Amino acid sequence: FRAQVTQAFEHLKAALAAVGATFDHVVKLNNYLVDIRTNLPIYREVRDRYVNTAAPPASTTVGVPALAVEGALYEVEAVVMLPR
Repeated sequence: FRAQVTQAFEHLKAALAAVGATFDHVVKLNNYLVDIRTNLPIYREVRDRYVNTAAPPASTTVGVPALAVEGALYEVEAVVMLPR
């Protein structure tokens, strides 16, 4: 699980950089975790290495029984606001 969350945040970091953004531009995160009871603390630990914990984006985290891709344990969706 930790490896999947880290990889997802690294992909998100690269996608943000591609449009001239950083995690400071993320205003909302939607997270989907398989086995939320076990994995929520791990998710938070990884997330906190990427976002500004003093002013984090709004977020919704939902436990799900499974994701669309077999073997996937984590999925993230980010809403980003870029300055004009």
